[in-house]
Amino acid sequence: MNIKSLLLGSAAALAAVSGAQAADAIVAAEPEPMEYVRVCDAFGTGYFYIPGTETCLKIGGFIRFQTSFGDNASQSRYNQANHRFGGLAGPNYSTSDWDAFSRAYISFDAKSDTEYGTLTGFFAAEFNADNDTDEGDSFIDVDEAYIQLGGLKAGFFYNWWDKGINGETDSLGNVTEFNSIAYLYDGGSFQAGISVDELEGWSTKANGVGISGIVSASVGGVSFDLLGGYDTEWEEGAIRALLSADLGPGVFQIAGVWASDPNTYWNASEWSVAASYRFNATDKLAITPGVQYFGSLQDSVTSFGNDDAWRAGVTLDYKITEGLATRVSVQYEDADNADDQVFGFVRLQRDF
Repeated sequence: MNIKSLLLGSAAALAAVSGAQAADAIVAAEPEPMEYVRVCDAFGTGYFYIPGTETCLKIGGFIRFQTSFGDNASQSRYNQANHRFGGLAGPNYSTSDWDAFSRAYISFDAKSDTEYGTLTGFFAAEFNADNDTDEGDSFIDVDEAYIQLGGLKAGFFYNWWDKGINGETDSLGNVTEFNSIAYLYDGGSFQAGISVDELEGWSTKANGVGISGIVSASVGGVSFDLLGGYDTEWEEGAIRALLSADLGPGVFQIAGVWASDPNTYWNASEWSVAASYRFNATDKLAITPGVQYFGSLQDSVTSFGNDDAWRAGVTLDYKITEGLATRVSVQYEDADNADDQVFGFVRLQRDF
């Protein structure tokens, strides 16, 4: 009887302990599902879905170090352009024949599909660093900021006048970036577009208006652009044509521009022709010689004169490794009633 009582008492004690442990047990909650970043391949490489949305985002940019050389090279890039052909330099005039500066560029490109076409929001900024005190060299600059839906585009962006030919020899536009509203019809091998540009700060009045348009066509390895711009404040206009063709191991390009008188889109000369040939020597090395002639250089704010100028040079591009490249530009320029000039730069750039 004592043994039986002992066994029954032990069983009851074990049951009580087990019940207490079961009551005190902690049940782990189910982890919430994690949303991983997904690759978006609908708009090309480099895009990913913003978590929780159907919007695709691409982040890109570059880091650049550049050393420029030539007459008054330490001026800001704006003053250098002003000083070409013997013109007057702007503020902070300097006689140094070399200058080094660095730049960081970052861009954000957001895209999504809609019933009206692709919706794009694009923003890019430059962070410039120079040792001089010129406000044009050391500052943070909004490079582009615009909204685009299908072929309709509005914001601050580069006009079609910004497009040039290969190499660093040519100069085929004056002011090329505006707050604008533009529409581009893209038919694949044929494109046509029109843009209304605010010319604030560049025209004769506080808020001038410009109208520019482009027609482009491409067949095989040949493409052609015809571009025009009209400055309603100066009441002057300019037209430009550019032809590009695959030729042998490279690309040949030729362009011509003419203006009725100096205006926001083109003011360097009454007319000019330029050509270059990008020779792809290897998968990593490209050599681009170029030449340009300027007829009837600008001699006042509102008129062209009788002086001419020509420029010739070469640009070398070498891909060191994936994402890292260097560019070397050497140019010679000869203008009437001005000193001959040799100028250029050596650039190292890491793209991402």
